[in-house]
Amino acid sequence: MRSNLFLFVAIVCFATGAATAQSVSLIGPTGQQHTITAADLAAMPHQSALVAGEKGPAKAYDGVPLTLLLQSVGAPAGKTLRGPALADMVVVTASDGYRVVLALADTDAGMRSEKVLLADRSNGSALGPTEGSFRLVVEGDLRPARAARMVKSIQVVAAP
Repeated sequence: MRSNLFLFVAIVCFATGAATAQSVSLIGPTGQQHTITAADLAAMPHQSALVAGEKGPAKAYDGVPLTLLLQSVGAPAGKTLRGPALADMVVVTASDGYRVVLALADTDAGMRSEKVLLADRSNGSALGPTEGSFRLVVEGDLRPARAARMVKSIQVVAAP
C-alpha cells in the first residue's frame, strides 16, 4: 500500500511540474553557452522586484538581474548595448513549452528603471512546485503574462 501511495505522489508531482530542472541553459548572441545551476544562482547577488498578481495582490520575488546572466554568454550591456544589438531579442523558454520574448534593451538597467530578474525565491522562500526552480520576473508589467515559470533556457537572438 505504501509503495502505491509513493508512486501516486511521484506521478502527481511530475505531472504538476514539481520535477523541474535545477539549471538554466543560457545561449548568447553568437552561440556561447553557459549553464546556471540553482546553487550558482543562489550564490549570486540578488535584487527584489514586485510582480502584479493575476488574481490577487502583487508578489515579491528575489533573483539575479537578467542582464548579469546574459553578459556571461557575451550579450552587450550598459554603454556597449547600442547599434544593431538594440534589435536583439531574448527568448525565454519554460519546461512546459511556454515562451516569451523581450527586447535585449528591455533587460538592461541602463535602458529602463524596472527590473528584469531570473528569480529563485518569492516572499523569502524558495519558489513552489508550480513555479519551478526559476521564474522570469518583469517588473512594471501590468499583468504577469511575461513572468514565465519553470524557466529552462534563455537565448539571445539577433533580429532578422
